[in-house]
Amino acid sequence: MDHPYGYIKDNKVFLKGFLGKPDREIGEVKEDEASTIAYFEDRFEQIKEKVEKLKTDIQENQNKGSFLMKLIHLRDSLYASDALGDFVPLIEELNQQENYLNEIIQSNRAKNLEIKKALIQEAEALKDDTDWKQTTEAFKDLKMRWIKTGPVEKEIQEEIEAQFNDAVQHFFENRRHYYEGMALQAEENIKVYEALVVQAREAHDLPDAKMAFEISKRIQKEWKAAGKVPAEKRQPLWDEFSRLNNRIFSRYKRTLNPGPQMHPREVMKKVETLTEEIKKLASKDSSYELIQRAKEIQQEWRKLPPRKPKEANLLARSFQFFSDVVFEKAFLNKLIHNKYPDFDSKSQQEQDHIRTSLLKDLLHRDQTEYETAQDNSGNFRVQTGDFEIMMKKKLFGLKRKVDVKNHILKQLSQK
Repeated sequence: MDHPYGYIKDNKVFLKGFLGKPDREIGEVKEDEASTIAYFEDRFEQIKEKVEKLKTDIQENQNKGSFLMKLIHLRDSLYASDALGDFVPLIEELNQQENYLNEIIQSNRAKNLEIKKALIQEAEALKDDTDWKQTTEAFKDLKMRWIKTGPVEKEIQEEIEAQFNDAVQHFFENRRHYYEGMALQAEENIKVYEALVVQAREAHDLPDAKMAFEISKRIQKEWKAAGKVPAEKRQPLWDEFSRLNNRIFSRYKRTLNPGPQMHPREVMKKVETLTEEIKKLASKDSSYELIQRAKEIQQEWRKLPPRKPKEANLLARSFQFFSDVVFEKAFLNKLIHNKYPDFDSKSQQEQDHIRTSLLKDLLHRDQTEYETAQDNSGNFRVQTGDFEIMMKKKLFGLKRKVDVKNHILKQLSQK
């Protein structure tokens, strides 16, 4: 049976060759020749509908270039389709559509090239900018616009991409180096602040209020001249530094306005009374009421004249020592209850064991710090006249902390 575009031979269906292609078997007769021919004509109609739909999609969509590969695949499939019909007009139609798409793609790629060249110029203009926050946002916008811009000709694609990426990378490398430098500088600046806090502590403990005040003035100037550090790291140091300097100033101010004069015998009597009372408190277990009374005693002590009789020196050291014992016990008590919420429900033996163990740990830490400070003290080069006094004062303070803890341990062992 013959057909304009095919034929049946030996019960097999053939498509006549076209566009230089040979005749090709596309199927076989199933029921009868007429229904078989109709079946393969039907398949051709379905192919025509696919071609028409693709043409419609191309016309109706803005991004026409995205249909190029679909068109090529459809056209290639026509040469192998099992259907009966005139494939030549369909292929010619798809060829015309391909030319149409290629013209659009070429035009778009030319536009894309102009856009990307403009983006490269923007990136080059910004790459050495040091307004890190604003320029980072600008580069984020540039990269987004670059991504949204379509491709350019393959021959220059790599070169264009490299130019843009080099400018972007140049800026972000500069930014990285800047922040790395800032971080290193901040670490050095923190060391300066920490050293100034140490000097403030040592000045605070100096017996000479005027010398302490002079040191305070100097280190406050140095603090203002120190570099930047992150606020969260600077604030705790500033809190302690300012508190110590305020106390130094208050003590110096009191020396300028000492208030009513006391007779040396009256001073000695008051010193003896306060020292004896703080000593008694130091022998007892810590409590809220005891701590409040200790604070009141310290306030009374501060009201005494800064210059005391020489005979009061030994008592003054005892007063300081037993005051430290009282507040060290309070600190130990708070530490224990934080660590052991059920501490009060434990037996006396268990409580004593916990106190002793924890205190020994604290003592070991203070002993190590004291020994290290002793070893290092000889390595410092004296830069100011008061440095040696400050160093001795620091060693004395560390030694007193060790002695205070040893004293409390002895009290615990005698229970």
